[in-house]
Parts: sequence; C-alpha cells; structure tokens
Amino acid sequence: MSAGRAPRVLVLGTLLGQPMGGVRRHNAELLPRAAEILEARGGSLAVMEGREPVAFPLPARIQRIPTDAAAHPVLARFATEGRAARQVLASPPGAPFDLVHTAHLPAPRLAAAPFTITVHDLRHLEASGLRRSAAGALLLRALRRAARTITVSETVRSAILERFRIGAERVVVVPNAADHLAVRPRALSAGAPILCVGHLEPRKNLEVLLRALAIDPGLPPLELAGAGKGSEEERLRALARELGVDGRVRFLGALADAELPDLYARAACVALPSRIEGFGIPAIEAQRARVPLAIARTPALLEVAGPGAPSFAPEDPAECARAIRAALATTDAAIERGVENAARYSWDASALALVDAWTASAALRSRSR
Repeated sequence: MSAGRAPRVLVLGTLLGQPMGGVRRHNAELLPRAAEILEARGGSLAVMEGREPVAFPLPARIQRIPTDAAAHPVLARFATEGRAARQVLASPPGAPFDLVHTAHLPAPRLAAAPFTITVHDLRHLEASGLRRSAAGALLLRALRRAARTITVSETVRSAILERFRIGAERVVVVPNAADHLAVRPRALSAGAPILCVGHLEPRKNLEVLLRALAIDPGLPPLELAGAGKGSEEERLRALARELGVDGRVRFLGALADAELPDLYARAACVALPSRIEGFGIPAIEAQRARVPLAIARTPALLEVAGPGAPSFAPEDPAECARAIRAALATTDAAIERGVENAARYSWDASALALVDAWTASAALRSRSR
C-alpha cells in the first residue's frame, strides 16, 4: 500500500444475508459510505458474499465476490469461509487487497493480509459452561491477531479492555446511528401502543414486557416488531396466553425499512428491556422520532440513550411497568433532550472513523515490510 493511499478492503459478508437487525443496519449504512470515502482516497471496497447473498443494496462501486461459503452452522462457516477468503486473496480480480474486515467469529486465519474485526456485543461471553469458554478463547485469539478491533459503543470497548489484555490504542469505537430513519409527524390515536423493535430472542428479555402488562392492566397494548429467532416467538405467545394478556400483544414480525417511520409515529412509547446489548439502535431511533422511551438498565442502553430516560432493572416487571408509565408522562423538554442526544450519532461520521481505522490498520503492514 503506497503512502497516502487508502486501503483496498475486503469485507467478509458471509452473514450479511440475515434479517434486519443491528448488525445488518450497521453494514447497510456504513459500507456504501465507507466505499465512497475509500474511492475518493484511492482505495476500494469489495464484499465477499456467501451462499446467501447480501440482503441489502450495495452501490456499483462495491465489488461483490460470490463464493460458496456457508453462513450456518458455525463449523461449516469456519471451514468454508476461510477457504473462500484465501482463494479470493490469492487470485483477486484486479489489484490485491490490503486489508480484510470481518464482524463475526470464528475469524479465519488469513496470512495474506492484516485484518480488522467489529465486535457488536459480548453476548456469547454471557453463556455458561463450555460455550462460554469456547467463545472467550475464539474472541481472545481474534483480538490478539487483529490490527484493530472496532466496537459499536464505549460499553463494549471497556468490557473488552477489562477482560482481555490488548492495547487500548487497538480498540476503536465506531458507533451506530439513527439518521437513516425518516421522521414522521406524531400520529397518536386511542389505544396507541407500547412499541418494542428488535429480534425476538432470549437476550432481548421480552418476557418482562408481558409480565409488566399483566401487573398493570391499564398499560397500553404492546407491539413487538422483529423477526423471531428459534422458538422464542412461540414461547412468548404461550406466555402471553398464560398471563392473560394475549389480547393486548401483537406480533408484527420482520418489517421493511419503509414501515418503521410510521410505526414510531403512532407509538405511545418505546420500551427496550434487553439484558445484553452492544448499542441499541432503536433507543436513538425512538429519540429521533420524538417517541418517549423506557429502557432496561443495561450498560449499552444507558450509554446510548443518555441521562433522563426512565429505566428499570431488566428482571423486574413491576419496575418495568412503572418506567413505562413514566415514559408515557415524558415532558416536551425531555423529548427535545432526547432528540439532541440522538443527533450526537451520525452514519457519515462513523463511516469516516471506520475508514480511518482501516487505513491505520493497513499502514501497520506496510511499515513492517
């Protein structure tokens, strides 16, 4: 890589065929912006696709490289993704790549180029037994080999530095944002719902919202917007029936981007009860859309939402109900403070930070030659 030129970056996109969520949003917003910046600085961006192609549009300036890498199961991905990446690096169409970027474990061993890794959260380290040990070992190896580790929040960065012995200068925060969301005028009607946006999965802790409804019959109905993972939707539906609140809960399933602005506009409030988060994009989406917000006292949600949002212990449905009540009574001044907080985050600024991290990482290899 010549001095002053941005790197030619290969992104491993084997998992970018997944449904909308924080990881997909992160890539859908950042990759096109990063490609534009790289091109202006003399670099380029390519995405190595797996058997499932990237599930969101990519501009023509991003080269798409199809491969047979499998997204699932993990062992198949480890075997096929590493092999495919090595083949791409050995015989690329055009110029060779200066840097490889990935955002998932296990990270393949690629001697041909330095790599960076984005860590979105540390959910796998909260598992028990062998799974936790294996996840910790895989992450430690990746962190030690990576030229830079990129996190989406200071919460994740601090946790990595606390748990693993790597230099602080090698861990960079590139936050998510919410300025992708078109803001609609508020359109509340009788029975406006509590809204929760995100995948239906155990770490999202949606059970506490159902129990809050059962404790407080006067709360508005609840809408859960997100794709179910595994059997979690069936479990939640059964629990809603058991608690007698099934008539007050709607499962909306996965929604298209175009549906989100209206969804926020008609919500009485947004409630986010996650036990584990790396960032929490819906928190600042809600603030940007001027929707009252109640959050679990999860470190990343507290960081991202800023001070002032009503909060609750993730395992306490009574406190959750009270926090939702407090959110419903949010003042106009507090809403405006939330708008100002959400404006701290920008996809354009994050794309610049990402390209700067890539450039610094690729330069390490150039200086060592």
